[in-house]
Amino acid sequence: MPPKIDPARFVNLQVEAHDDGVWVVTLNRPSKRNALDIDTIEELVDFFSVAPRAGVRAVVLAGSGDHFCAGLDLIEHHDQDRSPADFMHVCLRWHEAFNKMEYGGVPIIAALQGAVVGGGLELASSAHLRVMDQTAYFALPEGQRGLFTGGGATIRVTDLVGKSRMIDMMLTGRVYQGQQAVEIGLAQYIVEGSSYDAALDLARKAAQNLPLSNFAICSAVSHMQNMSAMDAAYAEAVVAGVVNTQPDARARLAAFADKSAARVRPNSK
Repeated sequence: MPPKIDPARFVNLQVEAHDDGVWVVTLNRPSKRNALDIDTIEELVDFFSVAPRAGVRAVVLAGSGDHFCAGLDLIEHHDQDRSPADFMHVCLRWHEAFNKMEYGGVPIIAALQGAVVGGGLELASSAHLRVMDQTAYFALPEGQRGLFTGGGATIRVTDLVGKSRMIDMMLTGRVYQGQQAVEIGLAQYIVEGSSYDAALDLARKAAQNLPLSNFAICSAVSHMQNMSAMDAAYAEAVVAGVVNTQPDARARLAAFADKSAARVRPNSK
């Protein structure tokens, strides 16, 4: 029996299933600007560990209130007064959660508003698509706070914006927002209205794809980026061999062959 997700188990996340296989996962600590404490990280690990095997077809990742996520819960961090070893293990749990997201094979679309800062940007960069509204802003203020990123920014944010911009953000506290944030790669979409509504539309579209195709798109690409070009080419061929011959694709290929399937067209103006 495949595992089931019980929304009642979650406290710091609000988890909601839609009929089309789309799930909405909302950070639910608005009074803390959805800052990430260790309990929230554990809930992210729990949900995204099960999601690929529980029939989840796509996820909208959102934040309650005016902000997506303000990053590490600095109050908890201060009060815990952790040892170096203790904080190392906290960081490893962040990596566990974010790796489950990036490599899990379920499309994740982040709906961004307000602060997408520090660990909040690390969380957003673990999603496969990012949709921002006009209020969203991005920053890595670790340098000003005597900190260093510990949740994967050196990997994922650098991959999005490049090494020099990543260092600039950490060193100077530079903030990106608006169209410039899209142009440098922090988000793929910017909308005038609700980023949640736009993210939900994208999630519903992705959920219509065959799950095995989505699994490959949302896991294999990331794995291949970690390989040499020769190894990635081999892995791509193997994955294509499996995905492109899946029985469930036959009807879609037949529809293309008999011209009943929608064709790719340029956007209307």
